[in-house]
Amino acid sequence: MRFELDSEQEQLRDSLRRLLATEASFERRRRAADGPWTPALWRTLAELGVPAITLPEAHGGFGQRPVALLPLLQELGRTLTLEPFLATVALAATAVERAGTQAQQAAWLPQVADGRVVLGMAHDEPAGRHAPLWVEARARREGAGWLLDGHKSLVLHGASADLLVVSARIGGEPSQPEGLALFLVRPAQAGVQCCARRLLDDTPAAEIALRAAQAEPLGDPADSARAWQAIVAAQQAGLAATCAEALGVAEQAYALTVEYVQTRQQFGQPIGAKQAVRHRVAEMQVALEMVRSAALAGLLALEDDDAVRRERELARAKMLVSRHATFVAQQGIQLHGGIGMTLEYAVGHCLRRLTVLEQLFGDGPTHAARLGAALAGERQAA
Repeated sequence: MRFELDSEQEQLRDSLRRLLATEASFERRRRAADGPWTPALWRTLAELGVPAITLPEAHGGFGQRPVALLPLLQELGRTLTLEPFLATVALAATAVERAGTQAQQAAWLPQVADGRVVLGMAHDEPAGRHAPLWVEARARREGAGWLLDGHKSLVLHGASADLLVVSARIGGEPSQPEGLALFLVRPAQAGVQCCARRLLDDTPAAEIALRAAQAEPLGDPADSARAWQAIVAAQQAGLAATCAEALGVAEQAYALTVEYVQTRQQFGQPIGAKQAVRHRVAEMQVALEMVRSAALAGLLALEDDDAVRRERELARAKMLVSRHATFVAQQGIQLHGGIGMTLEYAVGHCLRRLTVLEQLFGDGPTHAARLGAALAGERQAA
């Protein structure tokens, strides 16, 4: 499966590559890992149009297909950037676009497009364990407004977000779609307690505790079907984005490994001259092509109007990417030897990033089980 860029997409990719080569090099990333991400770089990415690619034209975006994100996410993956594209664009902006009123979309989506705000999606909860419907947080009316109570985990860039999109229940049980609603919550208030965290790959995240936090309904709070559809759309967009970013990370791990085996000398010759090493590098290349095809298929699946087929294709993409991208990074570390495990060398950070990407929105085994159950159900129905 191939995807050809047009001239404008090539220019944007090349500009992004040049920018990240200077402003998001591995050495800069290592220094940034000890502190917050860089708002200046996020604004520069917005000047290039990166956050606006798939946003609606009516709200400052370019309205392109999801597949147009592939080369951009590849470049972000190669440099292991900490910028909030996944949190702000793929997750929160998708939820606002799908569930928000026209006024809410007009208020927030243009600010996402030009990089003025960072949004966070607070949906996952500690007891969820990859269950997309599991929401225990509760919302209640208080006079003319709404108050939220609950706990949200793994909120990407939650500590630096200007606004949170929070899922909560006005009714129903934790595993039911009925009673779900989405709310906009400003984190700088007494009812929101944010505990900043760093994930395995140094990505900023947060644990969010809501205690009578003031909230604005995103759309109609009584329309649980629309809220649930928005949550699903955001998670599917995030899943496809992680697959595309994982491709860039795996490409970087492969490139570092090829360079290393061609320059590392042993007994007077490069270790890449050994047949066993060449075979392992060839296996890495085959796995990388599997990741490339799966990442492209995942983004294309977002355009499928058939919900069942879309869910199945995304599950297949995540399963394949998790399996083969991790294989590439693991083999890269093996071929590097001891240096591959040090914090000073990038190939180990590639594996860390891939480990986090695999866990987001369901890991490979989870999606393999879902895919298997769906196929078994089809055989029984036939």
